[in-house]
Amino acid sequence: IQAAWSLKTRALTEMVYVDEIDMDEEGIAEMVLDENAIAQVARPGTSLKLPGTSQGGGPSPAVRPVTQSGRPITGFVRPSTQSGRPSTMEQAIKTPRTALTARPITSASGRYVRLGTASMLTNPDGPFINLSRLNLAKYSQKPKLAKALFEYIFHHENDVKNALDLAALATEHAQFKDWWWKVQIGKCYYRLGLYREAEKQFKSALKQQDMVDTILYLAKVYLRLDQPVTALNLFKQGLERFPGEVTLLCGIARIYEEMNNISTAAEYYKDVLKQDNTHVEAIACIGSNHFYSDQPEIALRFYRRLLQMGVYNCQLFNNLGLCCFYAQQYDMTLSSFERALFLAENEEETADVWYNLGHVAVGIGDLNLAYQCFKLTLVNNNDYAEAYNNLAVLEMRKGHIEQARALLQTASSLAPHMYEPHFNFAILSEKVGDLQRSYTAAQKSEEAFPGHVDTQQLIKQLKEHFAML
Repeated sequence: IQAAWSLKTRALTEMVYVDEIDMDEEGIAEMVLDENAIAQVARPGTSLKLPGTSQGGGPSPAVRPVTQSGRPITGFVRPSTQSGRPSTMEQAIKTPRTALTARPITSASGRYVRLGTASMLTNPDGPFINLSRLNLAKYSQKPKLAKALFEYIFHHENDVKNALDLAALATEHAQFKDWWWKVQIGKCYYRLGLYREAEKQFKSALKQQDMVDTILYLAKVYLRLDQPVTALNLFKQGLERFPGEVTLLCGIARIYEEMNNISTAAEYYKDVLKQDNTHVEAIACIGSNHFYSDQPEIALRFYRRLLQMGVYNCQLFNNLGLCCFYAQQYDMTLSSFERALFLAENEEETADVWYNLGHVAVGIGDLNLAYQCFKLTLVNNNDYAEAYNNLAVLEMRKGHIEQARALLQTASSLAPHMYEPHFNFAILSEKVGDLQRSYTAAQKSEEAFPGHVDTQQLIKQLKEHFAML
């Protein structure tokens, strides 16, 4: 019996290995029954969960910083695409609530409520419409009134259940021939997390009426299902029917950017500008791409174009200051940063400006000014991991080993996706003779940035040390 059982388990493990799925029997049953389940191990270049596997040869973290979800920082903040997919609830709760990083899944519903309540002022004596007393079957038979009522329930009250009931009754009354109601049912299913049902509704609506909005909603469903290649094919089919449509071109560019295929994304953003030369997102993303490609003079032209168009905010002047500095136009650098500090709306923006001023100070060799700038960054934003890392480097130059070690540990705990704090901690530990900690930190650095040559050399040296011991 024992031999037969071992043979059976070996055959089972071999089969699982070939299929590239690693889960127990309950997990397999769940996969079979759950329509929304996706493959545990995606093929390279077909998943947003592993953006580093892109075939496009994206930028390395040494050249272009990445967000917590592992994607390169772009020229435009998009909360919907940066909603990140944390693997555990603990990681979701730990994720900072800023637009610069992946948005935690727990805050999505609250955001919808805030958007709705800001859009309309209700009656001070009570609710504008008491939804619990509405006879939805009666209103569903009045198409014009039903559509307005659905918009109110869905967008303002954020009551997806009642909105879905009304849409289902209305589409039944229309004998399933009204594409608009099918789109609304799809939106409700999407909000409820029933992506496969939403996909069916959007596809049915597209058969009845070809609309750009429906294509965009369907692509959104595919992205949430982690099927970027399917979304790209859908957008390209839409471009055949709607040639030169800016929103479709922009959608393709965003997906390529999320998959680290920056060069292809830049080409599509250029196509967007051919159709609409005032598209802020395309101009900002192309400018950002040129800046990280070591072409600050060209990036400066794009940011100046935004300034001419009337965009007047902290982020733009911050980017202008950096471009001027790296393009060696020092007369405009400090004035741009002064304007950015003046226009900063919150402490996080102020912290970003001070951090960049610290880099300018390092560039001109004034390390005391750099130290003060990084300290001011932490005054405004105490979770700024990059500032902790840079302060630690300055402390190491002064010979303050313990302070540098504490700062690096803080930086690595705040941003485990960054390789710099791990690598610096490994170097520091190796210098003071703590080889075990150095090896552990170097492994974390290699995990965050596998292509970092210095980390690989350090690990090789440490292994030689261990072999001698």
